[in-house]
Amino acid sequence: MIERWNRDQVLALAPDASSQKAAGTISSPGKWSGTGVTADAVWGECAGSGSKPYRACVDLSEPAYRCTCPSRKFPCKHALGLLLLWSADGVPVAEEVADWVGEWLDGRRDRAARTAEAGATRAVRSAEAPFADGRRAALREQRVSAGLSDLERWLADQVRQGLAGSRRHDQWDDLVKRLIDAQAPAVAGSLSRLPAVLDGDDWPARLLSEYALLHLLCVAHRNLAAPASSPAGAGDGPGGVPEAGPARLRERVRDRVGFSVTKEEALAGEVVRDLWDVLGRRDEEHDRLIARRVWLRGRQTGRAALVLSFAPVGQALDASLVTGTTMDADLAFYPGSTPLRAVVAARHDAAPAGPPPGQSIERALDEVAEALAGDPWLDSWPLVLEGVTPAGSGSRLLAGPSGGLPLHPSAGTPWRLVATSGGHPLTVAAEWTPRGLRPLTTWDEKGRVIAL
Repeated sequence: MIERWNRDQVLALAPDASSQKAAGTISSPGKWSGTGVTADAVWGECAGSGSKPYRACVDLSEPAYRCTCPSRKFPCKHALGLLLLWSADGVPVAEEVADWVGEWLDGRRDRAARTAEAGATRAVRSAEAPFADGRRAALREQRVSAGLSDLERWLADQVRQGLAGSRRHDQWDDLVKRLIDAQAPAVAGSLSRLPAVLDGDDWPARLLSEYALLHLLCVAHRNLAAPASSPAGAGDGPGGVPEAGPARLRERVRDRVGFSVTKEEALAGEVVRDLWDVLGRRDEEHDRLIARRVWLRGRQTGRAALVLSFAPVGQALDASLVTGTTMDADLAFYPGSTPLRAVVAARHDAAPAGPPPGQSIERALDEVAEALAGDPWLDSWPLVLEGVTPAGSGSRLLAGPSGGLPLHPSAGTPWRLVATSGGHPLTVAAEWTPRGLRPLTTWDEKGRVIAL
């Protein structure tokens, strides 16, 4: 039987605050009938406004959700309410799933098998297509190189002229369009986010730092344009950060420019099996698109991983990774000098729960330094800090025996973290950024997950 999630973990799955509130109103036992839970799923029927109750069920191994209500939110309030009822030990254990739940689970397994088979077929066909798109790829390489050369000259002009006049939020618009035409979308995206830098008092230093990283990327792409002759880095460095070789560095530069790697290509590459702790997640909106970042760390390898998903505003995002849980799974990593982005290739049996192993602030900073050595453009990295306490609402630091780290300005005063700590050391999962830590999750003295 999968260990029950607590209320915090369930509410963290909600697509918005209104769904959290609505789920709370229907999480009482009187609203439900025909409920049951096994190691595979939890299900039940919830009385609604119509004559027939809504049937809701959750595949606990993913998780995945199904409900007969017309809601477009995912998961809907009925699935969330059912999970809240289960978290409060309000759902009886059943020997086997209900018939309608079993049909849904069988259908999911059949679709997963067909998808895996189709992916393998596509991979074989791709490998058998000798240079089918060679001419088109060469043309794109020329466009990207020309676009980055223009950007390199533009950056030199900005530094030569000085940053005093760089306060117009639209000054990068024409350059962004040219880079999109040059088929360098990732660089264009980095430029389009620069207006946010101008909002702080320290904008000159931050803008100059962003320009320096863009210039470094242009130079790296120019120097690494020729095919790498050296093999990829062998083995992992300290802290589970893979060592970077020329081939891996080339892949990282191309990724930062905008040469995408397909999911099928990632699945055909490096795969790591471990007990992966789901540390937390963060959603960001940009150009009417929501990006969900879910952070994981391997208990045995110490590897960090990032699972990304995207959806237009108002549509459902992937909610299959529950904060605070641990899964025995194979993760396929996208190539790069510091492999971080990954996709879940396969899940295995249920894994033990409890707080993940942490590290000191000093060791965490060493790990971040190793990651930055392989990828200077890295803007976030997951950490699990052990034995840290909030240093107070004024300094907003996480202080441990080896010092402290500032929190990101957007984190504000971490009142929930302060309340959970009560002045005592905690294990805290956080997202490192150049501007400070973003707290994700902590665990109280009883090992319960507290989403921050």
